Amino acid sequence: RKTPLISISISILTDTMTNGGKSTLSKSLQQQIPNSCIIAQDSYFKDDSEIPTDSHGFKQYDMLSALHMDKMVNVVNSWRRDPETFLRQKGLKPASEIVSGSEEVYVLIVEGFLIFNYRPLNELFDRRFFIEIPYDVCKKRRSLRVYDPPDPPGYFDRYVWPMYLIHRKEMEGSVSGIAILDGQKTKEELLAAVYEDVHQYVTRLKGNFRKNVSHCMRFLPQLDIE
Repeated sequence: RKTPLISISISILTDTMTNGGKSTLSKSLQQQIPNSCIIAQDSYFKDDSEIPTDSHGFKQYDMLSALHMDKMVNVVNSWRRDPETFLRQKGLKPASEIVSGSEEVYVLIVEGFLIFNYRPLNELFDRRFFIEIPYDVCKKRRSLRVYDPPDPPGYFDRYVWPMYLIHRKEMEGSVSGIAILDGQKTKEELLAAVYEDVHQYVTRLKGNFRKNVSHCMRFLPQLDIE
């Protein structure tokens, strides 16, 4: 295998309300982008016995305290340190056809529902996307999903949606640089929009890198190395 000139690591956040389509978009992106992998926030829920209940008897799943966010950040940092090894440990094979002198790009896709609300994680990312859908669409989609344990009566209206509004307001007041996506568009349209954004971002990074290398190469002959 030929050694790449540079390894560029891009991290992408896809956040949304419940049933907004983040998992579908993330999986589609991974299929389209070589050397990419997904970390899902849903994989870091604490044991059900550790999740408190409110005064209505509703489990408080839509809270950062219900998640092992420190563990999630550690995994993201593991990818940042060595994305190629991270891919191999996940059973994914990095793209092997690297043209001599080219840039090798690694992409991490992190998807969840409270990512932007956790600053230590949010600060690590290059591109940020939030998928939004209106109340009625969100409620209908959730009603068609099977949860374990199942949602108790009134759970969406009295807990899930109010918590979304609270977290959304917090996100808008503390995080900038988020591209808002219309979750009612087709999955193909959402994929095309995010893929094009990522493609343009990678192209700019490569262009900047080549300019820097060209600038440095101008001075190499002047170095007197014994």
